[in-house]
Amino acid sequence: MAELILALDLPNKEQALSLIDSLGGKLSWCKVGMELFTGSGPDLIAELKKRQLSVFLDLKFHDIPHTVGRAVAQAARIGADLVTVHCQGGARMLQEACAVKERPRIFGVTVLTSMAQGEIPGVSANPNDFALDLATLAATAGLDGIVCSVQEVAAIKKRHPNLRVLCPGIRPTWAEKKGTADDQRRTATPQKAVALGADFLVVGRPVLCADNPREALEKILDEMASS
Repeated sequence: MAELILALDLPNKEQALSLIDSLGGKLSWCKVGMELFTGSGPDLIAELKKRQLSVFLDLKFHDIPHTVGRAVAQAARIGADLVTVHCQGGARMLQEACAVKERPRIFGVTVLTSMAQGEIPGVSANPNDFALDLATLAATAGLDGIVCSVQEVAAIKKRHPNLRVLCPGIRPTWAEKKGTADDQRRTATPQKAVALGADFLVVGRPVLCADNPREALEKILDEMASS
């Protein structure tokens, strides 16, 4: 069954932990992205682990192979359970990341869900086709999974059934009505993502912007379970 990851897209550790504590143990996974990690650092990861949460450290590493390998090793040291690297970093970079001993799970970012046709620099291919090509690169390099929009899940699962697929851009219909579709271009509902075979769903603003975040979280979990 698909698992829900709550994106802690918040400016500081205090707000993030306050939100987590208000959810009453309804959560197994959380995502720490660039804003929160830059402001709060590794201490936040330790606090989340104390709360029995699995941590997705979403820093999207993209650099020379040696540097990315060392960054993955540091992510493992501070307790991250899953990290992301950009597939466009190339095969050698992905292989260096996977070569780290006792590493966290590594997922390769294909095409950001904020990007539509014609918006990927230097790439004329349709985002769906480009994501599938990058997923093949990730599978060949030995990554555990990939990050893609719900639109690409079925094709990627068909070609690479052993790759785990993580989908951001999850927007329940009731959240869209509140105007939280925001800068995401290629979005889908929780039900559609689960039905197409996504393994992880990342949800942020539909919960963070809700009047009652715990109620919103429970509603999304119920929608996932009923798919």
